[in-house]
Amino acid sequence: MQQLEKILPQVQKPARYIGGEWNSVKKDWDKAKVRTAFAFPDVYEVGMSYLGLQILYHLVNQREDSLMERVFAPWADMEHLMRQEKIPLYTLESHRSVKEFDILAFTLQYEMTFTNILNMMDMAGMPVRSADRDENMPLVIAGGPCAFNPEPLADFIDLFILGEGEEVLPEMLDVYIEAKEKSIGREELLYQLAQLQGVYVPSFYNVEYFESGRVKAVTPKYSDVPKVVNKRLLKDVDKAPFPTHPIVPSIGAVHDRVMLEVQRGCTRGCRFCQAGVLYRPVREKDPQTLLKQAEDIVANTGYDEISLTSLSTADYSKVRPLITALLDRHAGKGVNVSLPSLRVDAFSVDMAKEVQKVRRSSLTFAPEAGTQRLRDVINKGVTEENLINAVTGAFAAGWHSIKLYFMIGLPTETYEDLDGIASLAQKVVKAGLDQGVSRKRLKVTVSASSFVPKSHTAFQWEPQDTLEELRAKQRYLKDKLKVKFINFNYHDSATSFMEAALAKGDRRLGDVLQRAVGMGCRFDGWDECFQYDKWLQAYEDAGLDPKWYAYQLYDYDETLPWDHIDAGVSKRYLAMEHKRALQEQVTTDCRDGKCPGCGLCPSMEIEPLVLGRDDNGV
Repeated sequence: MQQLEKILPQVQKPARYIGGEWNSVKKDWDKAKVRTAFAFPDVYEVGMSYLGLQILYHLVNQREDSLMERVFAPWADMEHLMRQEKIPLYTLESHRSVKEFDILAFTLQYEMTFTNILNMMDMAGMPVRSADRDENMPLVIAGGPCAFNPEPLADFIDLFILGEGEEVLPEMLDVYIEAKEKSIGREELLYQLAQLQGVYVPSFYNVEYFESGRVKAVTPKYSDVPKVVNKRLLKDVDKAPFPTHPIVPSIGAVHDRVMLEVQRGCTRGCRFCQAGVLYRPVREKDPQTLLKQAEDIVANTGYDEISLTSLSTADYSKVRPLITALLDRHAGKGVNVSLPSLRVDAFSVDMAKEVQKVRRSSLTFAPEAGTQRLRDVINKGVTEENLINAVTGAFAAGWHSIKLYFMIGLPTETYEDLDGIASLAQKVVKAGLDQGVSRKRLKVTVSASSFVPKSHTAFQWEPQDTLEELRAKQRYLKDKLKVKFINFNYHDSATSFMEAALAKGDRRLGDVLQRAVGMGCRFDGWDECFQYDKWLQAYEDAGLDPKWYAYQLYDYDETLPWDHIDAGVSKRYLAMEHKRALQEQVTTDCRDGKCPGCGLCPSMEIEPLVLGRDDNGV
């Protein structure tokens, strides 16, 4: 603490590094049989917005035999001073070195945080490669959406958790405690953990390549290690552990509010969306459970906003009565209710009128594509009429600011589709003017991200547009959207290019990552930190080409780098969806009662949630 007191006045936002927040838990170190450091490979404000951290922190710390503490990636100024003063990476609760813990657990939310993972291990005084760590080092584990193509990190992580951790993490801790009591070595411990469903130990698998560089096969080294590792799925989210005493950040987090998870999963079937596959099927919470959780969290935190979180909150079957009940209980105390994402329909706007009675902000819609043809390709399931009706209703109800999210570089995209983005934006402006919105206040923000092909999606076989193509499309849209009332936002596509290379990458990219970290790459998802030239140099030094990965067009019958990881939705179904996309055919939401045959429900032995909908999709 004396060393920290010396350096903290010299850094931006010192509260990132001190701990002691309301509802944080500091347990007796000596009484815990297993000690876990939860590592979020980004800054404090981003990590504290992650609901999964709060859930797992609550889950582990409610056990008498276990403790979990938190650590985040230090910003550049703090890293410099920590290295200068020889302060190892430490957790916020006890200020102990991460190296002292039994388990170091990373969450993998975004490929461009991979360099932070390696850098954090180095700051902890640990060898970054699994093979170089000895029995006295923490077991390094990782989970999250990027774990479904774990291969770029395979040389650095001891094991990956695939799927939802509420069941598998306690099982892992039990195995670890028993192994520790019996003085079982690390290799045998990993072998025992590999028997758990949802656990992938990369060192137990051999990867063979063709001369072309493509993956020939991934095979287990031992007969009783699974050839394909299946994800874990929590069947009853209503009974799942959920934190009603969440940690309240010391400084403003990205999402600084009550996060109330109303359901898990989405079955709308957008073909670019990895989360829609990884978190299938839809599992809803009972409204009474949610009301009790909301009441407890508000009382235990003092937050003035409740955010109903899920992949598609408007699809929660009891969303309207839930909103009404929440407002009845909390609006009088100045507590707002918010929806993080809205469907492009009038029903969503009608709900927004209810939830924003306390405080009104902008509304966000995601048409994703500018033409109906391309929306059918990606299976978005909305029309231009849906959007115009929705924004017209929003403007009539008093909103004056609308945000529209699109993607560029989607498979089969043409410049006519880009023209469609500009046309839609202008029609939204017209709708606002027609509804009498003040010309001084009317604002339409158009954001366009670059499409990145992801594993376990219908577009996993697709190449990304080249960097030159993406930049040309950005310039084209920028010219098209030089219109009054419209703001156009986009990020340089070089980051998306590197993201695609990692998302489609194989085990050989470990050398690239280690080289990039050695050259100073950190916080690569941040525009001010991303160093494109150093990434290119890292690939060149490793004898690899990021274009080969990002622009790779795969055949249906070849082995993909992640084929030994099973997300529950069959590869056959994803191939069928890809063919439908190229034929501009749509697939209906299975909750409407027609099963499209993705294969998840029978493989996971669960009953699908089926809802009858009226003509408005309600």
